[in-house]
Amino acid sequence: MVDPAPESFTAPAERLDVGALRMLRAIADAGTVTGAAARLGLSQPAVSQHVRRLERRLGTALLDRSGRSVRLTEAGAVLARHGATVTAALRAAEAEVASLTGLRSGRVRLVAFPSAAATLVPQALAALRREQPGLTVALDEAEPPQSLALLRTGGCDLALTFEYPGVDRDPTQDDRAGLVSTPLLDDPTYVALPAAHPAASAASLDLADLAGEPWIAGCPRCRGHLLADAAGRGFTPTVEHATDHYMAVLALVASGLGVALLPGLVRPTADRDPGVVLRPAVGLTGRTVHAVTTPDLLRVPAVAATLHALVAAAHD
Repeated sequence: MVDPAPESFTAPAERLDVGALRMLRAIADAGTVTGAAARLGLSQPAVSQHVRRLERRLGTALLDRSGRSVRLTEAGAVLARHGATVTAALRAAEAEVASLTGLRSGRVRLVAFPSAAATLVPQALAALRREQPGLTVALDEAEPPQSLALLRTGGCDLALTFEYPGVDRDPTQDDRAGLVSTPLLDDPTYVALPAAHPAASAASLDLADLAGEPWIAGCPRCRGHLLADAAGRGFTPTVEHATDHYMAVLALVASGLGVALLPGLVRPTADRDPGVVLRPAVGLTGRTVHAVTTPDLLRVPAVAATLHALVAAAHD
């Protein structure tokens, strides 16, 4: 029996390697071979040649090169997706190995939504600096489900997320299956009213009392929460303004441009604004706040220490 030629048959371990997967991931992220080459520190011809050799070994096209930009074929997209997983696994391995040589030292990449970044995170990081001075935490902001997407693709090590009961989620983007989720706190919801609003000093308040008001909505998930709670009280709110920044929401409310729903984490900031009053109301549901990481990263002492500090800050 004649052995097949090397080009027509190659062992799986020789056909694919980590570098090839990361290269396809870089092309997917950059949208061009030139952009991917810049990210990888390589020349454009080198990346192009590598892709063509890989296509010959695999026996299928990985890129559609029609037009000025390139598009991943179905096979290329599969490899790019695995490239993200491999990159995340490599970072987890590097972080765990580093922790063995310097206990609870290293760098943790934390992603938090804005109200947590302004309240829970500073307290937790201050405690970490006192207790673990060799640990560095890099903070970035993102709302869920973007934060969980970053965690799954290796863009961060720990993500602070929240969810409201009864609010629809996209299971393909915000499924915590396979991740480790630690509950931090139950965060109540308040109605934010202009200080001069008649309901600001009412003895009791029902969300339905504000059915005819102009509303200010927050992030997409917060807007879904507003719509769900309003539907539960029999009305559809008229949303006249929308912003992801709670400071902007407070400013709009203080200016008398509408009313809004705000989480309890924002209350310390709102209480310092004389133009805004936060009130509980019948018909409001709260949210749960979680810290999420991967099973592997949870074994990294630096990540575990950061999680512990966040739990302590939430309890406070």
